Amino acid sequence: MSTVTMTESFTTTDVENVVRRFQADLRMFADSSGAMSQEKVGDYVHDVELLAKKGYLKSVDVTLLHLGTEEKAARYTVDTASGGIVSDRPGDARWPYLPSGRLRVVVSYTAAYDASARQALSSRLRVGWTKSYDDTSHAGLSGGGGRSYVSGAYGLKREDWSK
Repeated sequence: MSTVTMTESFTTTDVENVVRRFQADLRMFADSSGAMSQEKVGDYVHDVELLAKKGYLKSVDVTLLHLGTEEKAARYTVDTASGGIVSDRPGDARWPYLPSGRLRVVVSYTAAYDASARQALSSRLRVGWTKSYDDTSHAGLSGGGGRSYVSGAYGLKREDWSK
């Protein structure tokens, strides 16, 4: 296995290390809430990693919805100059058990994810991504807490919201 340098400050291995921590959180969200299958988690993680490695990922917003109401949320924002932050361990990701709920995953892209990039990646993505008009401001929830996942200079900063 070879490592390809994406920039001078992080590699694809750094991205993989950080996405593994995101994967641990998403698996815990899905397992504790009962709102998403582990197979679907795998599909989302695959796409997030692919987009991140290509430099197209800006953020990922994960929300637990129950009867149309937000219960919990976490937003992961990409930081490619994260040398100044310390990486936390995955955890603190147990969400309420709501098997009649659902996990909504909304991805935001960088400007580099243009029409040609979309076409080039379309056959490799597992999730049928569509344009989202959902409000991800989480105005009905209280913010607080979070974590940072870093490898090299690549990181994801997690912000948390809850009722």
